[in-house]
Amino acid sequence: MKLYLILFWIFAKIGTFTLGGGYAMLPLIERELVDKGGWLDRKEFLDSVAVAQAAPGIMAINVAILAGYKIKRFPGSVVASLGAALPSFIIILLIALFFRDFQSNPVVQRVFMGVRPAVVALIAVPVFTLAKTAGITLKTAWFPVLCALAVWLMKVSPVYIVLAAGIGGFFYMRRKRRTR
Repeated sequence: MKLYLILFWIFAKIGTFTLGGGYAMLPLIERELVDKGGWLDRKEFLDSVAVAQAAPGIMAINVAILAGYKIKRFPGSVVASLGAALPSFIIILLIALFFRDFQSNPVVQRVFMGVRPAVVALIAVPVFTLAKTAGITLKTAWFPVLCALAVWLMKVSPVYIVLAAGIGGFFYMRRKRRTR
């Protein structure tokens, strides 16, 4: 029972105090589950993030489900996902109730303008951390950069990028096994 409370608290704490969505939460989730708890190793965490990104839905919830399942199976996935979702739900509900009254307030507008650069930084940190964990080097960095440019500039659907990368990885590993 204690582990369920810990799992809920970890994701509730992260969900409450993280701005910027799932990507901004990743370093905190990694620190709690990999570094502090030792429930996942770095490769398992990276695999969970990859699956969470490819799966439909909110990435932070998907990571919570996968991590919770790894730690305590189905009940763990339910507890972790509730922990991740409940604070955001309550915060959004409160904002929806009161924001109309405050959205034109100059102080509120300045606060939101100030938060934007911090959110970008919070999203950038996991990009570099995940790249390092995935073994991306300066020599191989061209591939994710090319994918990002294709999505951004050429408006290629990320679905096609993921499918192409998965198929390419399959054939690459198949060829690599044959040459051994």
